Amino acid sequence: MALYHFSAKMISRANGSSALASAAYRSASRLHDQRLDRHHDFSNKAGVVHSEVMLPDGASEHLADREKLWNAVEAAEVRKDAQLAREIEFAIPRELSQEQGIELAREFVRQEFVSRGMIADLNVHWDIGADGEPKPHAHIMLTTRKVGEDGFGTKNRDWNHTDLLEKWRERWAEHVNTRLAELDIDARVDHRSLAAQGIDIEPQHKIGPAASRMAEQGLESERLAEHVEIARNNGEKLLANPALALDAITHGQATFTTRDLATFVHRHSDGKEQFDQVMAAVRASPELVKLGKDGRGEDRFTSRDMIEIEARLERATVKLDASRGHGMDEQHRKLALARAEMHGLVLSSEQRSAFDHVTSGKDLGVVVGYAGTGKSAMLGVAREAWESAGYHVQGLALSGIAAENLENGSGIASRTIASMEHQWKQGRDLLTERSIVVIDEAGMIGTRQMERVLAEAEKRHAKVVLVGDPEQLQAIEAGAAFRSVVERHGATEITDIRRQREDWQRLATRQLATERTGEALSAYRQHDAIHAADTREAARADLIERWDRKRQQAPGDSRIILTHTNDEVAALNQAARGRLRARGELGEDVTLQVEKGERQFAAGERVMFGRNERSLGVKNGSLGRIESVSATRMAVLLDDGRSVAFDLKDYAAVDHGYAATVHKSQGVTLDRVHVLATPGLDRHAAYVALSRHRDGVDLHYGRDDFADHGRLVATLSRERSKDMASDYAPAFAARRQIVLPAPAQEHQLAPKRDMFAGLKLRVPPDLTPDLLPTPDPATALSQAVKRHAVIVREMRLARSIGAPYTAEQRQTLIASRAALDAIRPNGRIDLETALAKNLGLIEESAQGRTTATIRAMQMETELRVSAEERADTFVQRWQTLERQRGLLICKYETAFANEVGDRMIGMAKSLERDPQVESILRNRRAQLGLPEADVRSIGQGLADMIGRGRSRGLGIGM
Repeated sequence: MALYHFSAKMISRANGSSALASAAYRSASRLHDQRLDRHHDFSNKAGVVHSEVMLPDGASEHLADREKLWNAVEAAEVRKDAQLAREIEFAIPRELSQEQGIELAREFVRQEFVSRGMIADLNVHWDIGADGEPKPHAHIMLTTRKVGEDGFGTKNRDWNHTDLLEKWRERWAEHVNTRLAELDIDARVDHRSLAAQGIDIEPQHKIGPAASRMAEQGLESERLAEHVEIARNNGEKLLANPALALDAITHGQATFTTRDLATFVHRHSDGKEQFDQVMAAVRASPELVKLGKDGRGEDRFTSRDMIEIEARLERATVKLDASRGHGMDEQHRKLALARAEMHGLVLSSEQRSAFDHVTSGKDLGVVVGYAGTGKSAMLGVAREAWESAGYHVQGLALSGIAAENLENGSGIASRTIASMEHQWKQGRDLLTERSIVVIDEAGMIGTRQMERVLAEAEKRHAKVVLVGDPEQLQAIEAGAAFRSVVERHGATEITDIRRQREDWQRLATRQLATERTGEALSAYRQHDAIHAADTREAARADLIERWDRKRQQAPGDSRIILTHTNDEVAALNQAARGRLRARGELGEDVTLQVEKGERQFAAGERVMFGRNERSLGVKNGSLGRIESVSATRMAVLLDDGRSVAFDLKDYAAVDHGYAATVHKSQGVTLDRVHVLATPGLDRHAAYVALSRHRDGVDLHYGRDDFADHGRLVATLSRERSKDMASDYAPAFAARRQIVLPAPAQEHQLAPKRDMFAGLKLRVPPDLTPDLLPTPDPATALSQAVKRHAVIVREMRLARSIGAPYTAEQRQTLIASRAALDAIRPNGRIDLETALAKNLGLIEESAQGRTTATIRAMQMETELRVSAEERADTFVQRWQTLERQRGLLICKYETAFANEVGDRMIGMAKSLERDPQVESILRNRRAQLGLPEADVRSIGQGLADMIGRGRSRGLGIGM
């Protein structure tokens, strides 16, 4: 995720600085300081990828020499405390290549500094962090005096104005965001978040082995001192504004633990004393919200800002779901279905249900589909119906390749969300009431971005269709927005897998989709598709050997190699290319300098494009075969049959295309896939990697990474689902059988969530007299339930037609709730929970038949306070679902039986969040159909039991 950083400081003699020493260090060069008569030699410093002096109009050309420039600056300053230069430092988005980052910095420096008359000494650093990821940034030393042909003149005080610095900060954010959008890179920065969203944390430079040894020996280095100073400054910022820490952490995760907070504070503070102070300040911040305990018993927290974002997302989805502005005549649907059948496409029953759902009049459609179930084909038929009815259909996806796959699979013109948001910001391509927005791979979209897009659609009265799979790759940003929408509003599901041609492979994909990774891996192991070697290096060699052999056996098949890290991708690409070179299948090598460094390319080999380019019609992840290549130009035949040619000076974002990361493959379909497993994989990545193929997949691993098959299964089964702050709110907790503790501090989120969540009410001074409880408790409760059902019915009707609640309705609801709570503690909570679970009780109670509703209220009361009651309810629900599933199996209703099985697996998983019920059920194994001797947890045992039933034939696509 792109981070914003922009800081300014003065290089002054008052603090012992030298312009020559500073310039030499930042440019990694050797400069002679005439004033001090000494050399400053930092030529061994690593990480400087670009260095130049940029002159304004009218400056003498000799000042382009760095040594002459800064000696002239030193000579012009006579004061002992003279300010020698202004230094600007800003972070470059790591999503850019080095060439892109350098050009971005050069353009900004030229526009904002050089054009004003300053001489700029620009140095771009491309350091590598401890996490192995680049930390690109630029240092710009700026002169402070006016300059002309005769040299330096007087100081220009206008350059010191604070408002100018603020303007530079804002313009850098605009400059970065414009370029990211132009490149279709889904990231953005915000200068306003420096004090509000945790971005004002200076990046700390990597301390290498040499600097570490100097510290251990009691010596100092400029780099080490700078590192410590940045940590100390960051700590002071966090002490001044503890909310910065909360906002920075929740940028990538919606909730966090004390350990997460401590790790962040440790990285951005200096020493134990400051660490303790910052931790105490953050823990006392009113912006910190304690949510409760997670499944591991750890306290989880979030920020109030994140809760507000989720609330805005919920409001947008509720309004879209209640609106009915995009209906169509039945003839448009029939015509689209008829056209599809003419082309040989007959929708399955599940696809037809999804088609009916998304083409209904509702302004929100949600489709959950396992990998390879034909979601895009269904959307193609829906596009025909929408366009026939006069709607404009726009496809969106997080990445360029996902947008391309959506467009190729459905015919819906598609682009990245980043580029669309950029257009909206410029006032172009705005949605209208005739717009239908289809968002594919929605599970990869973070909460903030999802909220922005859905809020824009709701504002413009457009329709939104979300399509995805919450179990595939998780969002990079914070939150699990798609999963929360599915849980709140429901979704139509497509579970009949069509991609794989073998029945057992389709079953394995279903197992991967339903968290039964071990069963899927066992199936592939039984079919000799999992291959172990002594080391990862040997596994890589075995993979390339098998890839090459199968490539020769079926040269017309599409194939790709997948792995987790970019380093492994590079190694596999070189190994695959070496095999082709040894077989004489490549033309003459041409050495080129591309964005990822120096590479050799030849005619006949595979390439992957690394950046969206509309003029060429390629996306980040597009694949093709080189037809010809020279030192300046390349021609490529894309996999979709188009030919493109380009000059490398205009487009150099190409690399070898034999291997790719798993993240680049989501949404892709190929004939054969080869996977190299490394310890960074989890069940989400394993699901994606092992479900891309039509014909076959081979998984390779080294025993130096995984000691045996069991260790492989354990790693590839790891749960890394992202959560939402609302997952820990009581309404969600009740649904998942999570028990939340009572509030532990005044900043804890109030445990209150009901049918009218988000509805703000003011309590009137007096209750309506006729709503006060009568002396007879039983009669009073019945009357109170009836009155409450009547107002609930009225308000639900108002919401369904998009009408606002009236003041009278709000007051009646308040009074009704008060009457219920006066009769029995928490009466309105129990009633509204019961009504939400069984909407049929609303009409029944409103007509005066309250007996069943009062029984349901009593059950909710018992469930709320008694773990035994929750255990009883679990057993009853499980046995009911098991009977339903058995009947469906007997009637060969495979799809419906699978849906029931998925619900049962969800119930089993929910036990992880309620250890009290899990403990009680250990003594009730027989009622659940589990062996008494089973040593596994109840939840795991039940999930495995459903999985074994499916492996005997249930769930195989038919």
